[in-house]
Amino acid sequence: MVKVIKRGAEAILFLEGENLIKERIKKSYRISQIDEKLRKERTRKEARLMTEAQRVGIRIPRIISVDEKNHKIVMEYIEGERLKELLNETNDKERENLTIEIGKGIGLMHENGIIHGDLTTSNMIFKDNKIFFIDFGLGEFSKKIEDLATDLSVLKEAFKSTHFRYLNVLWESFIKGYRQTNTNWEKVLDSLEDIEKRGRYVKRD
Repeated sequence: MVKVIKRGAEAILFLEGENLIKERIKKSYRISQIDEKLRKERTRKEARLMTEAQRVGIRIPRIISVDEKNHKIVMEYIEGERLKELLNETNDKERENLTIEIGKGIGLMHENGIIHGDLTTSNMIFKDNKIFFIDFGLGEFSKKIEDLATDLSVLKEAFKSTHFRYLNVLWESFIKGYRQTNTNWEKVLDSLEDIEKRGRYVKRD
């Protein structure tokens, strides 16, 4: 039995037994040949990002198969608790420990030139005392410091909007973990500060 569990702007997620199927959907506003090419390229890139993330030690859903022609990735379904809820519900010590682990994971991604592209706590699943990162659909390969900092700016905004009460401890704990696995952490944080300054300037203007 196939069950639709999520319909997004870019893809539909189906659950079939213990497998999750991600299918990139057709965009009617795009020229057919361009749409076909983009969906194929993005399916291939997401699979490559996931494969590389797993290779360097990031916990992700295991890929079972990739069907570029039909724009599908079949992967293991990680059934656990989203960090979005867990970080708001748990105690202070566990919140700190979880965010350190998030930092270690993202630092390792960035050390290996993997940009997630959508770093929100909705895309992190806690299962068997481990954090899994999901949904690399907006990801890229890059080691540019500003690209890494932009990835972190998405995460910080997610902390602000979803976990505002705990923002300071979450961010401090995240940095503790991030600096353990990313040798360029200081440069990345400096670049993030520049991005935030530009954002404040634009808002005032």
